[in-house]
Amino acid sequence: MTLEQKIGQFFFPAVFINDTEENIQETERLIRDHNIGGLTFFHSRASAATNYETKKKVILNDDSCQRLKELIVRYQKCAPTPLLMSIDAEWGLAMRVEKTPQYPYAITLGALPKSQSHLVYEVGKQIGLDLKSVGIHYNLAPLADINNNPNNPVIGYRSFGENKEKVSDFALEYLRGMNDVGVLGCLKHFPGHGNTNVDSHLGLPILEENLEQLLANELVPFIKGIENNVDSIMIGHLAVPALNEGKDTSATLSKSIIETLLRKQLNYDGLVISDALNMRSVSDLYQKKGQLEWEAFNAGNDILCFAVNVREGIQEILKNASPQRIEESYNRLWKCKEKVGILNENFNFIQNSTINFDFDKTSELNLKIAQNCITKIKDNQNTDLVYSAKANNSLAKISLYKNCDNSFFKNLSPNLSSPEFSFEIENEISMTNLEENLKEFDTLIISLFVPKAKPLNNFDLEDSVLEFLKKIFLSKKCILYVFGNPYVLQVIPNVTSALGIIQMYQDFEEFQQAAANQLLLNSECQGTLPVTISNL
Repeated sequence: MTLEQKIGQFFFPAVFINDTEENIQETERLIRDHNIGGLTFFHSRASAATNYETKKKVILNDDSCQRLKELIVRYQKCAPTPLLMSIDAEWGLAMRVEKTPQYPYAITLGALPKSQSHLVYEVGKQIGLDLKSVGIHYNLAPLADINNNPNNPVIGYRSFGENKEKVSDFALEYLRGMNDVGVLGCLKHFPGHGNTNVDSHLGLPILEENLEQLLANELVPFIKGIENNVDSIMIGHLAVPALNEGKDTSATLSKSIIETLLRKQLNYDGLVISDALNMRSVSDLYQKKGQLEWEAFNAGNDILCFAVNVREGIQEILKNASPQRIEESYNRLWKCKEKVGILNENFNFIQNSTINFDFDKTSELNLKIAQNCITKIKDNQNTDLVYSAKANNSLAKISLYKNCDNSFFKNLSPNLSSPEFSFEIENEISMTNLEENLKEFDTLIISLFVPKAKPLNNFDLEDSVLEFLKKIFLSKKCILYVFGNPYVLQVIPNVTSALGIIQMYQDFEEFQQAAANQLLLNSECQGTLPVTISNL
C-alpha cells in the first residue's frame, strides 16, 4: 500500500443500517476510493448521537438485522482491503438492532457476586457469537468507567459499578468471552468517564482529579486491561486539566494523555480508538475540514471513529504525519485484523443467508443472571406479610408503567392471588381512581417498571406517580419491587418507609419470573447494590 492508502485504514466512518440507497452508494465510493479500514454501524441517522438537535423519531424496522448482514456483505465486496466491521453493542446487538438477543446492562451484571463472574464471561461470549453471525468482529465495549457519580447523565447503568476491583474483573471477563469466540473488544472511556456530570455527546466534561487520584481509582480497570493485553482502548471526550498543563482539552486531542500517559507511563502498545468524532464536545472545534481528524491522529489515536471528513482528513494526515507514525498505527490495526482472521484468503464474508440466534440460550443465561443479581435492600418478613394479608383479603398488587398482564403478576397469581391494579400513562383521573380502589387494602405489592434507564427527568416518572408513592408508603404496608435502574430510588419520596424493597435492575421476562419466585419462596438474595444510593 501507498502511505495514503495506509492512512485510509485509520478511518472508521459511521454507517446506518436503515439508510437510503444514495447514502449506501456514497459509503461504497468511500470504501473503494480511500481504502478505509472499517465501519461503525448504527441503526439509523435518527438513533445516532447526530440526532441530539433534530430530535427525529426513530422508525423501527423488523428487517434491520437481515439488512445489516446484507450491507456488510455488500460493503466487503467493494473493499480493496477487508473491512473490520464494528458496532457499539454493550448489551448485545439489541442495543442497535431490533429482534436480536438482548443481555442485561452492565449495572445489572455489577450486582452479581464475584463468585458468579463466569456469567459475565458468558454474556461476552454470547454477544460475540451474535456479532459474528452477522459479520461483525469488533465490539466497542465494555465500559471500564467507574460509576462514582450518581448524577452522571450518560454512564450510569452502562458501568459495572463503583468498585474499581469489580469493574476491572468483570470488564476482563466480558472481554475474555468475546475474545474466545474471535471478536475484538474495547475498554472505554480512557482515562475514565464515571465521575462526570456532563454528557460528552453535547458538551465537554471536565475531570478535576490529578494523576495520583486517577491512578488510585479511575485508571485501575484500564491498567488491568493493559496487563491482560486488551485489544483496544477508546479515548473519551473529557478534559483532565491536571494531565494537560491545566488546559481544558479533550483527551481525544491530547498528546499528554494518549502518548505520555497511556503509551509511555502505562506501556500500552495496543490499538487506540477515538470516541465518535461527530460528538459536540469536539466536532465544532475546527472550521477547516479534516483538521479535527488530523489533530485526533496527531494526539495518538490509531482509529478515527465516526470520522465525518474522510477525504480531507486523509490529506491532512498525509501532509503532516511522519511515515514512521503512520506505520505504527497501520501495524497495530493490521494485527487486530489478523487476529480475527479477516485477512485470510479463505475467509468467507458471505455467510449463510439465514440468521439463527439462539434466543433460548440467551433466555437461559438471562434467567441465571436474574436469579443471582436480585438484591434485597430491605426486608421485614416480606413473604410472611403478603401471605398473611392474602389470608385476610387485605392484599393488592399494583403495577406501575406496565399493565396487569405482566410476568411478575402471572407468576405470583397461582399461589398469591389478589386484586390487581395498574397505572401506565399520565392520567390524573386514573391515579385518583387507583387511590380510591386501594382504600380497602392494607398491604400492597408494588412493581415499578422504571420507564427510562437514564436519570433525565427523574427517569421519566410522572410527578403524579411520585406523589402517589410518597403517600402510599406512609399509609400502607408496602413491598416494592424495582425493575430498572437502582438510582431511581433516590428520586422516590419516603421510599425508606416501604417495609420491603427488592431491586431487580431489568424488566425482562426472566427477571420478573425470578422476582416472583423469590417472593413466593422467600429465597435468599445473592446480589449487592453495585452503586451507593444516597437515601438508603
